[in-house]
Amino acid sequence: MNTATRILLIEDDSGITDTLQRLLTAEGYDVAVEKRGDEGLVRAVQGSFNLVITDLKLPGLNGLELVAQLHAVKPRLPIILVTAFGTTETAIEAMKFGAYDYLLKPFNIPRLVELVHKAADSNRRMSEPVGLGETNQSRDALVGHSQAMQNIYKEIGRVAAKPVSVLIRGETGTGKELIARAIYQHSDRANAPFIAINCAAIPETLLESELFGHERGAFTGADARRIGRFEQADHGTIFLDEIGDLTLGTQAKLLRVLQEKTLQRLGGKETIAVDVRVVAATHRDLETAIREKQFREDLYYRLNVVAITLPPLRNRREDIPELVRYFLRKHGPDLGHASPSIHAETLECLQAQSWPGNVRELENVMRKALLAAQGYTINLDHVRATLDKNNGEAYSAQRAFGEYVDELLAAARREEITGIHARVLETAERELFARAIQQSQGNQAKAARWLGISRITMKAKLVQFGLHPGQEADQES
Repeated sequence: MNTATRILLIEDDSGITDTLQRLLTAEGYDVAVEKRGDEGLVRAVQGSFNLVITDLKLPGLNGLELVAQLHAVKPRLPIILVTAFGTTETAIEAMKFGAYDYLLKPFNIPRLVELVHKAADSNRRMSEPVGLGETNQSRDALVGHSQAMQNIYKEIGRVAAKPVSVLIRGETGTGKELIARAIYQHSDRANAPFIAINCAAIPETLLESELFGHERGAFTGADARRIGRFEQADHGTIFLDEIGDLTLGTQAKLLRVLQEKTLQRLGGKETIAVDVRVVAATHRDLETAIREKQFREDLYYRLNVVAITLPPLRNRREDIPELVRYFLRKHGPDLGHASPSIHAETLECLQAQSWPGNVRELENVMRKALLAAQGYTINLDHVRATLDKNNGEAYSAQRAFGEYVDELLAAARREEITGIHARVLETAERELFARAIQQSQGNQAKAARWLGISRITMKAKLVQFGLHPGQEADQES
């Protein structure tokens, strides 16, 4: 955790203050404390904080008033409200005024830490600038001076200030979230909230509640009202990553929000007006998904008012040396190397790679190379050690699969079996889906995201192969 992440804790109970300050300091945060609501408000407005945690009942100014006044001045500053069970409804009302979320007393420590991390990361997304080709100005940057990237920068400039939805397309690891943040930061909504949601990372049963909120009693476990992310992003921007993984039912509700600029919480009858700009991203082929009835055509056209397509790294190899130097400057100090360097022949080797994981894979390789170099100039051996390990694992899997295919072909030559093509495809698919659902611990949304397919396809394949979450495939005799 970045030690520059500063938290203001506004709490008059010294016992709770000591506990939270000790816990958050251990997590790497810089924690300041105020005991009065009015004094906490002044300090939050005048100071430079990344997150505010405030109790509901405070001397001088209560938490509800504090949230409303502070959010009006600093709408991008996340505020977490702390409340007892008896005042939960009041805390939820505070979310209407701009609170990021709320915590119940007594604290669930893992939930507290997770929520603080998420809120701090939300602030970072809003406040940390995304450099456009200027790698010395920002820790997060879209790097490259190739013609392909120059066209991307121009497109961001053209659409950022326009009140239109944007669909960002590209392979996994190409930097779609950075594009979304750059659009937000250069728009006229840059002082309002930016909320990012990974649609594939949230279980299907919880996603609608996360997006649109719910009323108490809307479903089993809904013991209190929840304000959804669309309401929280009012007058701001919401980034819907992996939009292609939405179910058809959620797609219909999203379409209504885009068309009517209103929503209803799950289980609610109240129509709530929202003014939110939507930026969506996907690595999926949505046109194919439309033909297969897995994605709504009307939603596609609503989202695809402006499309920005990011090129894969293999199509802009001339940017690799600049990306490498950027990652060395970015990660070198964190790993104890103030001024890391790299041999020219090593750069040539990196440019020759195919990079199926794109910029994200290159960044991962450079972090590992920095560790291997131990402060010395990065050479071919440091890079090849990482690349060979990755390629070696792929080679071992390919060899085992090749031996299996050879056995089938030999049996076919002896006229013992037929239909090898269908058998190989079914065996490979069964193994793939079984292992994916097992390693995701039964999380179908996560497994589908790994495989690059929709949740609908994931469910169909599990039924086809008689698999259930966490269940392994039967061994084929």
